[in-house]
Amino acid sequence: MPETPKKFYLTTPIYYVNARPHIGHAYSTIAADVIARRHRLLGDDTFFLTGTDEHGQKVERSAAAAGIPPLQFADQVSATFRALWDRMGITYDDYIRTTEPRHTEAVQKLFQLLLDRDKIYLSTYTGQYSIGEEMFVDGPPGTIGPDGKPTETVTEENYFFRLSDYQLQLIDLIESDQIAIQPESSKNEVLSFLRGNVTEATDRGDVLELSALGKAYVPGALKDLSISRTSFKWGIPVPGPKQGEAEHVIYVWLDALANYITAIGYGSDKPEDIAKFEKYWPADLHLVGKEITRFHCVYWPAFLLAAGIATPKSIVANGWLLFDDSKMSKSKGNVVRTETILDAFGTLCPPTPVPLLSFRSEAEESAVHASPIAPTKAEQDLFAADVLRYYLLREIPFGQDGSFSFDSLITRYNADLANGYGNLVSRTLSMIWQYRSGLIPAHSISDWDEYTSTGAHPTSWSMSATNVEVIPAKPTLADVAAKCTVLLENQNTFYEINAFSADLSLAQICVAITDRFISAEEPWKLAKNSDETSRSRLNDVLYTCSEALRLITSSLYPFLPYATAKVWAQLGLGDIELAAKNGDLKNLEWGGLKPGTKLGHLSPIFPRADKGLAQIMIDMENPTSAPQQPEHPKPSKFVDETTTHTSPVPIDPTHPGAAPRTSSLAEPAPGTTVAGSHAISTERTGTPSHTEAHASGVFANSAAQSAIPDTPQIAIDDFVKIDLRVAQIIVAERIPKADKLLRLEVDLGYEKRQILSGIAEWYTPEELLGKKIVVIANLAPRKMRGLESHGMLLAASHGEDGKPVLATFGEDIALGSRLK
Repeated sequence: MPETPKKFYLTTPIYYVNARPHIGHAYSTIAADVIARRHRLLGDDTFFLTGTDEHGQKVERSAAAAGIPPLQFADQVSATFRALWDRMGITYDDYIRTTEPRHTEAVQKLFQLLLDRDKIYLSTYTGQYSIGEEMFVDGPPGTIGPDGKPTETVTEENYFFRLSDYQLQLIDLIESDQIAIQPESSKNEVLSFLRGNVTEATDRGDVLELSALGKAYVPGALKDLSISRTSFKWGIPVPGPKQGEAEHVIYVWLDALANYITAIGYGSDKPEDIAKFEKYWPADLHLVGKEITRFHCVYWPAFLLAAGIATPKSIVANGWLLFDDSKMSKSKGNVVRTETILDAFGTLCPPTPVPLLSFRSEAEESAVHASPIAPTKAEQDLFAADVLRYYLLREIPFGQDGSFSFDSLITRYNADLANGYGNLVSRTLSMIWQYRSGLIPAHSISDWDEYTSTGAHPTSWSMSATNVEVIPAKPTLADVAAKCTVLLENQNTFYEINAFSADLSLAQICVAITDRFISAEEPWKLAKNSDETSRSRLNDVLYTCSEALRLITSSLYPFLPYATAKVWAQLGLGDIELAAKNGDLKNLEWGGLKPGTKLGHLSPIFPRADKGLAQIMIDMENPTSAPQQPEHPKPSKFVDETTTHTSPVPIDPTHPGAAPRTSSLAEPAPGTTVAGSHAISTERTGTPSHTEAHASGVFANSAAQSAIPDTPQIAIDDFVKIDLRVAQIIVAERIPKADKLLRLEVDLGYEKRQILSGIAEWYTPEELLGKKIVVIANLAPRKMRGLESHGMLLAASHGEDGKPVLATFGEDIALGSRLK
């Protein structure tokens, strides 16, 4: 009898609809999607919830500023969140809106239950209210609230929740990890709030009490909480006899937090909803931003305890994304829209291979695959979403703050995805097509145990994101197999502690060690030999690389669902989503790749990104840097004009469709432009010098001569000092953390040398192998990146940024021949 699947219920925070989404919102949602995909492939009955929080004074005021009713405002902004998650391929199971009847009715039932249990009482309160955070704060009038703005003095008749009754119970639950809070810093912050100022109380001589674990706390430090408002109307009405008199609305945080139970059937009388709630509650994981840990770790468990409902098992707080050294927020104008990254990086999405069809002949297949299918807009979005998913979870250890910049996004993409994983896919599968007709070769290894047990034991892997591992100069098959086994055996641990960055770091080490294994084994040389030993070794090398690729790809699937689907298909393994659903991606072991598997047609996975893409994204984020055309704005060249996000950008900054600013680039001072030009001064810029002036008059015909560079002349004796020789590239590989450099080994006929060359932006290692080139053979050696470079390649380029084209030979010529 099959086992009942283990249930796993996780949630994102529901996002407040006072402004459009930015990548800070995407950060939590991406992490949740990665976790959900992992649990599904393990066979768990997974339920993934997200949605929007749509009530409260901020929404009411933002709607008024936009000149539309609050519900219309909420409809517009909530739609942008949902459309963005769909563009990114987020696999949520439900999307809850707090304006839905199912939620409204259930929240009123929860409020009434708390009232009936005497957990709520009516009173009057005067205090300082933070509009931005929708909460009362301690302090005199004018106190600066958590949102950085002055509070407002508010006097209201409110319903209060008896929060003080749950001080000790909450402390015990959190200290014992019955409510597990991560990271540790968030747990300590919550406990400090619950315990009160123990040091100050001790100095006053107050009587302290102890928790179940013997930790001191100040009794009475936790105060009762106001849970209704009468100063505004946009909220869920309080049920009961006071409803028509004082017109209370339920506190937005009680309303919002309840979404985690209302979305799975709480408050419904339908049998199917009751069964759903009993099945999935309590939540296994709430993902939240660190600024809302108090609401989730104190108020929410207390509401549940008062209602007799189980508390969530785990609450994990992620850090902030910092832009311009501060947290992204609409009020600071330093947010980055996720759409900008999708539109820009989507243009790099490579074409899709034409599917293999059994009835086509090889000739027909070749003809069809000469013109691969151009990617659709949806495919471009999913490709770009993979890039953002990888960057955010690789660059920033989850739970910590992390800086975001377009430059670092491009650097990480090129280093890890284009030059790393994508290059390994291309290198490995191209050789299998070339040397083994696209079939995974049979290997000569009868027992893999000796190979997978060699090397570092899994427990030796450091979970620190800064873990740096020295890769052997010439890795063996055992090194590759052992390291990939370490990656597999640490997967559960990585996910248990949300160590996404460490997981991806180890995957990149597996990529790097496999790539270096290829260079060490030189399969292109083995392929030239027809003896049985060379053939067998070549089979072992190619199998090892393809098996490493299979295991690396399976581990990367939750992070890169679109890209890994392409790699899985190119490996000849079919649909990776179906494999995940069928449980084929769990319990993997080295050696599971079946020899004889036919590869799919190959296509690039991650083309390199030009550094100029950063400026393009900055320009997309700053439409005010271009001439304003509010009535007919020109969409970005990266945007499909048929999609909804190209609507005219509203001028009103409070409108939900308003574009954020992310840059502090200086603009011309008002009033300094001259007439209709873009000049900011009427002064002449000066007469150009004779050498800078353009040719004119009778000299204009010779203007072309000015393109000839004024190069100092040398004597023939100087030229003959340069020893130019014919060499052949026999090894080419990328250098870790060096985007522009390739390490080459060249054969000069009379000796072999190592040369480092800055051509990695234009040439892949595979393109260079076997080429006969010209090198300066008598250039003195020098150190670069800790490696010796002895010689220089000759290449020509047009302009400073043009592609360097290597000087090669069309005719056969002996290695070591001197150019004269």
